[in-house]
Amino acid sequence: MSIINVIQSLNFFSSLNLEQITLLAEISSIEYCNKDYVLHYENQENDQLLFLADGLARAYKIDKYSNEIFLYYIYKNTLLSEISNVRSDILSSFSNIVLVEESKILSINYAKFKNYFLNNNLLNIEFTNEIILRSQQLQALVNREFIFDSVAKVAMMLYSDIDMFNKLKRHDISLILHIQPATLSRVLNRLKRNKIIDIIHGEIAVLDFVALKAIYEEC
Repeated sequence: MSIINVIQSLNFFSSLNLEQITLLAEISSIEYCNKDYVLHYENQENDQLLFLADGLARAYKIDKYSNEIFLYYIYKNTLLSEISNVRSDILSSFSNIVLVEESKILSINYAKFKNYFLNNNLLNIEFTNEIILRSQQLQALVNREFIFDSVAKVAMMLYSDIDMFNKLKRHDISLILHIQPATLSRVLNRLKRNKIIDIIHGEIAVLDFVALKAIYEEC
């Protein structure tokens, strides 16, 4: 797939015409990366704006005891880079980002992207929306780590990311949510008894999304 085709496949660039997409392609490149490849480390500086064209990535931080703290997953058709200062031509990463599966990355020269597009009022709304989305993800992280009890944590993950919940092993979910595996089992059984979810051959099916959302919103 050509760079132009990759750019056209990303929702972020859907407002651009062919001439603008061609200009963008001239300052871009495609990278194919293997599973477990670390795209960047916390506080690392980068002059490239990265989009996940295909694949799956995970953002995490390391605490003072060298434990991994899961932040969120990043899905295809999404901005990978973390924007902390729109005035700078250099991007500084808040977290570590590692690829969970083989992935295709669109890499764009950030300084030229700003000059050719943002400074000409192109893609400003899309860029702002991506920054807001990342902010919402971090707000959800704060709630998950400091506000929610175990039931609210499980409910939020089931509501927002049921596909990933079913894809992961229960042990991995427990690590992500910082709860014991036995606690996770008790919460799932409670939700099933209340007819909010069903468990079919080990997979979760949500029966009542409204009730699920109400559980963590009440916290």
